[in-house]
Amino acid sequence: MGENMRVTAVLGPTNTGKTHYAIERMLAHRTGVIGLPLRLLAREVYDRIVVQRGPSVVALVTGEERIVPDRAQYWVCTVEAMPLEIGADFVGVDEIQMCADPERGHIFTDRLLRARGLHETLFMGAETMRQVIAHLVPGVTFLKRERFSELSYTGSKKISRMPARSAIVGFSVENVYAIAELIRRQKGGCAVVMGALSPRTRNAQVDLYQNGDVDYLVATDAIGMGLNLDIKHVAFSAAAKFDGRRMRQLYPQELAQIAGRAGRHTENGTFGVTGEARPFDEETVTAIEEHRFAPVRKLMWRNADLDFGSAERLIRSLEAPTDNEWLSRARDADDVVALKAMVQLPEVVERLTGPKRVQLLWDVCRIPDFRGISTTEHVTLISRIYEFLVGRGLGGGRVPSDWLAKAIKRIDRTDGDIDAISKRLTYIRTWTYVAQRKGWVDDETHWRGETRAVEDRLSDALHDRLTQRFVDRRTSVLLRRLKQKETLVAEVNDKGEVTVEGEFVGRLEGFRFRQDAASSSDEARVMRQAAVQALRPEFHLRADRFYNAPDTEMDFTEQGGLMWGTTAVGKLVKGADVMRPSVEAFVDEEAGEEVGGKGRRRLQQFIGRKGGAVF
Repeated sequence: MGENMRVTAVLGPTNTGKTHYAIERMLAHRTGVIGLPLRLLAREVYDRIVVQRGPSVVALVTGEERIVPDRAQYWVCTVEAMPLEIGADFVGVDEIQMCADPERGHIFTDRLLRARGLHETLFMGAETMRQVIAHLVPGVTFLKRERFSELSYTGSKKISRMPARSAIVGFSVENVYAIAELIRRQKGGCAVVMGALSPRTRNAQVDLYQNGDVDYLVATDAIGMGLNLDIKHVAFSAAAKFDGRRMRQLYPQELAQIAGRAGRHTENGTFGVTGEARPFDEETVTAIEEHRFAPVRKLMWRNADLDFGSAERLIRSLEAPTDNEWLSRARDADDVVALKAMVQLPEVVERLTGPKRVQLLWDVCRIPDFRGISTTEHVTLISRIYEFLVGRGLGGGRVPSDWLAKAIKRIDRTDGDIDAISKRLTYIRTWTYVAQRKGWVDDETHWRGETRAVEDRLSDALHDRLTQRFVDRRTSVLLRRLKQKETLVAEVNDKGEVTVEGEFVGRLEGFRFRQDAASSSDEARVMRQAAVQALRPEFHLRADRFYNAPDTEMDFTEQGGLMWGTTAVGKLVKGADVMRPSVEAFVDEEAGEEVGGKGRRRLQQFIGRKGGAVF
């Protein structure tokens, strides 16, 4: 391979600037394509390049988004959506260790084997891939990246003792919600990040954390991929996950990928466990701290040379074996499962009249099952779409606009709880995907805009619901202001209601502050501190008013309680003489001795004058 077609693998742990390096290399060429593992990462990289080069030369292509300006030079894509036929000078693929992933690995392997830039090709990923890449990619050169900061294990910590700027990782939605609920009660709130969130919701949640509204992040393993956040500590609440087929323990390199999000650039980070998770054994800890893992031995592979002669021939070509010792034929992915189910349907089979129809069937089967309800439901939906696209005439058909409009209208609602809105988001993603396919709908621009607008509305609603449920606005406002050492503005109205920064924190009853129930001990302390600052002048004003109040405004109850209007301000207590009781004033310690003294003297005067008449 000549200098004109360099292939380089840039390998190393997380937080080593690999993606940043790839963007720099791509922009050094006239044209380039970069493939990323997640739609939200593609969006992030797209935004970064647009800032540097302007929107007129940067394209974004994912399953659900397609922004392709006429003069596009740089293509930012999900790995699945990379255009390989355009002959770009530079091609890059990020997180290349995904080649070993049981679900999507075969796509990454295909890019490793076949995607090449005319001048430069870069694969970025974990050091565990070195051996297998050396065997499969002739003439490859390796660049090793060292981590900028240290990562160290700190054992097990209760959630109540979690340091600020921590991410707590769970592996199921239920788990994430339960932890988030706990943190809201104990720490005032957290942001929530899950792979299933749309980029818009995820970014809004990340902003909550990044701008300091909350100090905690609760996430699934979705944060393991490329999210650059100010995290100091990563705590695992479990070390097993459901991988689509079964529950399994995470491998040390998977734990490292997530733990590596702690510590940014040159700042050191820590990781540990919390909740029910058992502490990691010494071997795992050493592997993560020293970035030493068993090399990847097998990559997932699927034949990419497909035969559209008939449905049977297509399936056979997808199931073709490999005799390469480094490759392992991937298990049937969702698209193959859908294809095998579709060819069982007589109404589909009768339409398979030639290679073009078979190819169209395969394209329809590749609509992702975003909803994940059941294979049967998914197949019912896609067989309907296939029926529309085959159409009545020879030229093929379209998904009818009125049918699509009805389907979208059913989803376009922002009422309901987190789960209801999350479900609608998965539904709209199907239509966003369909609208992105060339020639599947009439007036593509309209439907692309329509489906995106619905996704945006649902995303904003989901962000609102997550924030309502998992962030105590009052606590986050108070803690944030206190951290910034700002003076908190507190006020008392004529009803005795005390607010701090506009948030209700309790009421003043006489000379005692009754604090509103706090969501956490941290918050209770902050609320009291702030309220007392505001109440100092108010205590003095009240003490003067009380001292000068006429006896007619005061009274005592049968139980010996002393009242000022309708407020209890003290009580009678045993004095030195049975006929001369003493008084105890109800005054908060924080009000100070002067206020307490005035209160006691005025009550003693009142009782002294009443005493002659009563006792």
